[in-house]
Amino acid sequence: MSGGSDIPGLRGAPMRTPVKPTGAASGPELWPALAGRMLTRQLWVELYGLPGYGATLGGTKVAAFACAPKDPRPVDATLGRSVLDGRFVLAGTAMDAPAPDDPWNRPSPSMPFAAQLHAFAWLPHLVAEGERGVREALRLVRGWEGTFRRWSPFVWDPDRLSRRVFNLSCAARRLGSVADEADRLALAVSLARQARQLLRAPDPTARRAERLTAAALAGCVLTGPTGAALRRRALARLPGALAQGVGEDGGHASRSPEAGLELLLDLMTLTDALNQLGEPVPEAVTRAMGRLGKGVRTLALPEGRLGSFHGGGPSLAASVAAALEPVGAGEPGVACAGFARLASPLLTVLADVAAPPRGAWGADACAQPMALEIVCGKDRLITGCGWTPLASDRQGLRLTPGHSTLTLGESSLGEPLSGWKANVLGPRLAGKPYPVRTERRDGDGAVWLEIEHDGWTAYGLTHQRRLYLDQRMDELRAEERLFPTPGRPDATRQIAAPYAIRFHLEPGAQASLARDRRSILLRGHSSRGWWFRTDGPDVAIEPSVHVDGGLTRRSLQIVVRGSARTDAETKIRWKLSPAGGVGDPV
Repeated sequence: MSGGSDIPGLRGAPMRTPVKPTGAASGPELWPALAGRMLTRQLWVELYGLPGYGATLGGTKVAAFACAPKDPRPVDATLGRSVLDGRFVLAGTAMDAPAPDDPWNRPSPSMPFAAQLHAFAWLPHLVAEGERGVREALRLVRGWEGTFRRWSPFVWDPDRLSRRVFNLSCAARRLGSVADEADRLALAVSLARQARQLLRAPDPTARRAERLTAAALAGCVLTGPTGAALRRRALARLPGALAQGVGEDGGHASRSPEAGLELLLDLMTLTDALNQLGEPVPEAVTRAMGRLGKGVRTLALPEGRLGSFHGGGPSLAASVAAALEPVGAGEPGVACAGFARLASPLLTVLADVAAPPRGAWGADACAQPMALEIVCGKDRLITGCGWTPLASDRQGLRLTPGHSTLTLGESSLGEPLSGWKANVLGPRLAGKPYPVRTERRDGDGAVWLEIEHDGWTAYGLTHQRRLYLDQRMDELRAEERLFPTPGRPDATRQIAAPYAIRFHLEPGAQASLARDRRSILLRGHSSRGWWFRTDGPDVAIEPSVHVDGGLTRRSLQIVVRGSARTDAETKIRWKLSPAGGVGDPV
């Protein structure tokens, strides 16, 4: 193994994108968290690293598996066949490790790859390849156990550990069916040890529900007193974790739509396991699933995927459909997790109307207030750069210019932690807090939404975004207002502040600037045309990027630029409407 971090065999180190934040990335409020986390981490590193610590994870031997939980997530046959052939394609990068070799004693090409590899993200896809895939999966799992049986900070990180326990629990019975008695016993013992560690791990609020769900799932799979004890302990703590992690509106506390979807799919898997055992499903789990289902429906767009906000990608349409199948048909709500949904027959808008999550919940948050995603027909045209943790080397995409919103001076309303602070607390979003205020009015054939925040303290300006959706004409009209923040003294001696309003386009979307230099014809995958028009002083089509499954793809963005006075009001209007009407630009 090689590499300069605690990640086994990681080649190189993640690069950091330069940023220009409006304020300090870490204020005094971070120091208590830093001090507490440093002390706690040092204690558990010392404890878990003791030579005899592994023996404390032992218990009653388990030689059989009680059930085979069904994970409703779709499998990727291409990935399964690729792993079967010895090629691991994870987080947008690849590594070759054909049998009889394995990937455990060689450098990983990137940190996200290593995280997915040790989370066993490949396991369900490989097991789906029939008996040959199951046998290869057993070989790889046993190889991992031989190399990483002892605790280490990266491989046994609680988040990676929870995904590994979850995936291993779903596959355990299949793996046991092709194993000899010794391997079956070793597999059961390994799963029990990891599940016990998952219940002992430091228990921050964020992702606690996901970890307890994985531990409870392992308790369902393992037979006898071992399984019963794990199941009882995890299920006793799960209701409190769900109360913290799931809002009444069905939104995940991280404000990531994808995080809510993934937790729902995990709970569905746990419910299936409990049903196979003939045990009752806790009422808190049933309630959380109902709320999460409604939230997923509200945050799912007409093309079948989710809105991409706060570190959550659009997810697979098949995963969204699987999550919504038990909930049945129904109308989406108008708000969830700090997002507002506006819809007409041909237009659907998701608008971020709340401040980014803070503290531990902000590990994957983005500094992009009032960001928009717009689907025209079934084409997602307006979106963001789609940053997720799979693109951890592109932290700059988490900044304000990385989504469809307004920036002043090409700066950002916060940035992720970096350096030693990120090593201690993770790359959580930090910066000065700011409130986001919103007002909505639904009328006859129209929806009005007004959002504003005063986060641009360096300029003493408040940004207000007004959206008006004409549901009869399928036309979205908008006004961006910048005005001096009431009651706040001048924060700058600048008379003017350059602004940029960005509208990132989905990869593959086409954009053509009309002769009037104020109109742009947009076409998505269906080739249906939509006009974007603005009275902004300078309109351009510029390159952009979009992260998809860890891969960075080229895309385009519309950028409206100008200069706003800091002592007066500035207005910029724009609208989006179907092409083909009378008076269209030529």
